[in-house]
Amino acid sequence: MKIIKKVFKSIGVFLALPMLYIIISLILTYIPVNKQENKNKMTHTVYLNSNGIHLEIIIAKNDLNKTILKDQVYNSQTRYFSFGWGDKNFYVETPTWADFTFMNGFQALFLNSQALLHVTRYSSVQKNWVAIKINQAQLKQINLYISDTFRLDFQNKKVLLPGLGYTKNDDFYEALGNYTCLNTCNSWINTGLKQSNMKACLWTPYDFGLIAMYKNK
Repeated sequence: MKIIKKVFKSIGVFLALPMLYIIISLILTYIPVNKQENKNKMTHTVYLNSNGIHLEIIIAKNDLNKTILKDQVYNSQTRYFSFGWGDKNFYVETPTWADFTFMNGFQALFLNSQALLHVTRYSSVQKNWVAIKINQAQLKQINLYISDTFRLDFQNKKVLLPGLGYTKNDDFYEALGNYTCLNTCNSWINTGLKQSNMKACLWTPYDFGLIAMYKNK
């Protein structure tokens, strides 16, 4: 009888942990940080976009520093770059929720695998992007945040992984960091906004908090 009680107790703890994670993460998602500055100082625009699972930040090519553009693949039609970070297996095998499997999620959360930066090229602004007005100092900081995420080889060059992109307009590069339930593809974006003194969530593993924050302002 004692053994049965211990088993049920263990099962209860196991089931309670995911619920606790969801509750805490939702609470922190709806706690904003960094106040919006005077809009008259906002001379640049960046964008947020989500495919339903991966949140990415989009910046005009003319607003990117030379460090980010170095070693990048693009042509004369490229006007915007989007950047997202995440676990290699999860990014490559789970481009949308329709591709999600228990094994993909488990590996991303609990196995120490390679992280990637997903870079997509656009010729124009897309209608589903959410615009964020920022100042020069914020633009400089978000540039530094992105450039510091690229993993460099022994020649200080970005490491492109050919053939992994979803289309002809995107590529994956090796990145620094490790994906966990506390450091997701979406929390990478959120951390970048926080460190750039832009409006963000206190912490979030989701995409919808940031999208709603700027879409409904």
